[in-house]
Parts: sequence; C-alpha cells; structure tokens
Amino acid sequence: MITSLSIKNYALIEKLTIDFSEGFSIITGETGAGKSIILGALGLVLGKRADLTSLKNKDEKCVIEAHFQISKYNLRTFFEANDLDYENETIIRREILPSGKSRAFVNDSPVNLQELQELGLYLLDIHSQHQTQELSDEKVQFDIIDAIANNKEVILDYQSLLKSYKSDKSKLNALLKKQAESTKEQEYNTFLLDELVASKLKSGEQELLEADFEKLNNVEIIKESVDKSLAIANEEQIGVLHNLNEIKASLQKIAAFSPEYFSLLERITSLTIEFDDVSVELNRCSEKLINDPEQLAYISQKLQLIYNLQKKHQVSSVDELLEIQTNLENALLEIGNLEEEIAVITNSIEQKTATLNIFAKTIHEKRMEAIPILSQKLVAILEILGMPNVRFKMDITATSTYFENGKDELEFLFSANKGTDFGLLKKVASGGEMSRIMLAVKAILAQYSKLPTLIFDEIDTGVSGEIANKMGAIMKEMSAKMQIFAITHLPQIAAKGTAHFKVSKSTIGEDTQSELKLLSSEERVIEIAQMLSGTVVSDSALNHAKALLG
Repeated sequence: MITSLSIKNYALIEKLTIDFSEGFSIITGETGAGKSIILGALGLVLGKRADLTSLKNKDEKCVIEAHFQISKYNLRTFFEANDLDYENETIIRREILPSGKSRAFVNDSPVNLQELQELGLYLLDIHSQHQTQELSDEKVQFDIIDAIANNKEVILDYQSLLKSYKSDKSKLNALLKKQAESTKEQEYNTFLLDELVASKLKSGEQELLEADFEKLNNVEIIKESVDKSLAIANEEQIGVLHNLNEIKASLQKIAAFSPEYFSLLERITSLTIEFDDVSVELNRCSEKLINDPEQLAYISQKLQLIYNLQKKHQVSSVDELLEIQTNLENALLEIGNLEEEIAVITNSIEQKTATLNIFAKTIHEKRMEAIPILSQKLVAILEILGMPNVRFKMDITATSTYFENGKDELEFLFSANKGTDFGLLKKVASGGEMSRIMLAVKAILAQYSKLPTLIFDEIDTGVSGEIANKMGAIMKEMSAKMQIFAITHLPQIAAKGTAHFKVSKSTIGEDTQSELKLLSSEERVIEIAQMLSGTVVSDSALNHAKALLG
C-alpha cells in the first residue's frame, strides 16, 4: 500500500506532503481543481515519461516521492533480480531536472524507466475511464478468467517453454536454410576437393620441384661448367689444388722464421682445406648430374598442375592450396553434421510441442471450469448494481496456434436486457454499464489474486442514486483486502470512505496552486453536503450528508 506522497514543483503544486491509510480513501474536488495532477504525479512514480511542462517553476527541479509498504507483496525476488536494496518501507523518487532530464530511484538506487514500470505493476493500478475499454481486449479477458482458474503458474511454465520452443524453431529454420545452401554447393565443392586430393600436394614441394626443374632443364650447361671447374682445380701440373699445395710447401720452409710467415702458412693451409672440400663437392655434383628426360617431364607436369590450381583458386603457394583443401573437407563434413544437428533439434521441438500441448490442455480445462464461476459472480454483483437481466456468454475455442497464454481463442459476449442478442462488450455496453462491469471484475479479482493498491478514477461515470450507493459498498468491501482509492463526484460513494481527501485550487496574486487535504469529520459533512446541493449548503443537505455518513 502507498503510505505517503510528497510532491514538489509539479504542475500547480508548489509543495505537498500527504499521508495515506489502509482501507477505502476518497478523493473529491471540483472539476479542474487538480485531481488529474495527483494522478499525473503517481503516474511518474509508476515510470511514465515526463517533460519540462510538468515543472511549476522551470528553474527548479521537480521531485515526487512515494512511500510504499510492501512487506506482503512477495517482492524480494524482483529486488534481487534487479540488484536493488529491499526495504519493507520502499521509497520511490522521481526527479525532473530543469534541463529536461529525468531520474528515478528506488530506495536511493538509480533505476531506469523500464524497471520502474515493472515494479509499478506490483504496487499501484490507476483505473481510469479509458481503461474501462480494456475489458474489450481479449488478453484482458483471458487474464480475468485465468485469475479465477488459478492458471498463473501453469501459464508461466507454458510461456517459459514456449520461448524455448520458438528459439528452437528459429534455429531449425536457420539450419535448414544453411543445409539448402550447402547442398547446392556440395557437388562443386566435392569436385574441387577431389581435384586437390588427387594432386597429392605437400608443403614446400613447389620450391623443391622448381629447383630440380632448373637443374634437369639445364643439365648439359651445368655438367660442362662443373667438369671444367674440376679440371682446373685438379689438373696435375697446373691445377689450382696442385698450385695451392706448392705454395703451402714453400711457406712451410720459412714459417719458423717469423710469426708473419707462420700466419700466412695457416691461412694458405685453411684455404687449401676449403678448396679441397669445394673440389670434392664439385665432383659429387658431377656424378649426380644425369640427363633424365622422363623425370624432367614429370616435374614439369607436376609444376604445371600446381600453377593451374593456384590460378583457379587465386593463390600463390601450395600451403594456401592445402588450406583450401582443409576448408573444403570441413565444409563437406559440416553438411553431415548439419543433418545430425537438424535431427537433434527436431527431436527437441517434438518433445517441447508435446509438453506445450499438455500445458495448453490444462490451461483450457481450467478456463472451462472457471467460466461458469466468473459468469455467476459477475451476474450476482451486476444484479446488485441495477443490471438484473445481465447475461454473459464466454466461448473458448482450442486452436492449433501457440499464443502467449495458451492455444485458446475467446469470444466474450454480453447482453444487458432480456430479449436482446449477445454482442461484443465494446459494441453493446454503454459507458455506465462498462463502469459497473469493470467494478464487478475488480471486486471478483480481489478475491482470487493479490491486486496492488487500486485507484478508481471516476468509475462511477454514468451511474447515480442507489446504484452509486451499491458501487460504494462494493469498493468498501474490497478495501477490507486491499487499499482502495476512489476519485468521485458522487456523494453516495464519497460517504463510504474511511478517509476523505479534498483537492482544491486557489489563486494567490498571479499564482494558482492546487492542494490536497485530509478532511476532518466536520469538514467531510460539509464537503458531502456541497456535493449534494452545490456551494450553498442547506440544512437538508447537511442532514442528508450526515445520514449518508451514518
């Protein structure tokens, strides 16, 4: 329940703090006095968007603060889920800055508007004349039936599973699309892979083949050059190796005479050893050089195959071709994996479909049991409210479609008078009838579910006299289980409240202000008398007001 409301610098209110009590509270006041301002301030607390027009003084911030007693609302889980500090006495504060920015706090923790709106659903329900039309909405009608059917838990389970089911369906569609695309490419990819596999490529192979090709393609020139080099190196009398040995022998004779000669001997010795090694290597190369036309043709063919594959795949190395080969193998393997994934997710969808159908059947059966109860209770209350011949016809049809609250479609029909056909609420019910039906619905829901604080904003539109008296009695009965506010112009309803607040507007100089005041017993008698007779209060009006107040 809301325990207090503080408003600063909002619309026509400069500063206001008011405390509220349990039970049935009445708010009255002349048209334009500021009742809508109070509702607007509460709307901001519930997370509605704000703008600078809300500020009375455009240079100061607007602050609206509401205190709620929430110990009986089982909201700890909500606070934990949104990382908020839980307090039995929870404070919601909304600030609108002169810059136009808006801030919201729950127990001094900043929150965004979505979080505030979600919390507000548990705390406060402002029912206006406009909302009466919501009765014609199928979702609202189902909500009413489901509350009486006690379907909340099974619908939550159904919705959770439906979300998973829809996710699986989306995944399956994506996999099937991917499979269709892959199947189109499968034949071509298989051809490309077979071509690469048949080529038996190896990393580094191209460089070796190109080197061997150069050798075999120029074997005669190479052979001639190598043999000539060997001849120059090894000829007995004038060969390089013979001459190096001669130089070495000469230096050995004089090496002992000077470090300089000894150093030269070492250098020529090293040079002789190195040149001897070169000569051996040249000899080995000469022996390996063979004119092999068949090998040359094989290497040329293999290189041409590599070059063709590189051109086809637009790469420049064998390693890149091998990477493409691996990718093609994985792509073809993935097609097989896709079939397995599709089979798994299809099985999952089938299982979830079966469970969803069980949930939907349970929801349907409980709704069918609840409809006669709802109809009977609505008729009983509406008979009290002056609609003795009212009838309801609620037909539920099971479908194959998965809706957010089951698989049912609903036709909610209404007839107010004998001899008239059933019709849709929004087409055949008058404003006064819709107000009374909504009150009956709220009264019934109060018995089956924990409603938040409920504010009826002129729900008495279109009724008067004894019917208004009975509407007030129903609201008072509801207030035994929850906090009820009624904004009303009818004295019969006003007299039923346990607390009575009056909204008034006054002009001070060039400034207009609205105020909300808790009336004393004497002030309340006068207020109700004025509601009966106008500004000039007669003795009979006072006596009538006292009688209404009991």
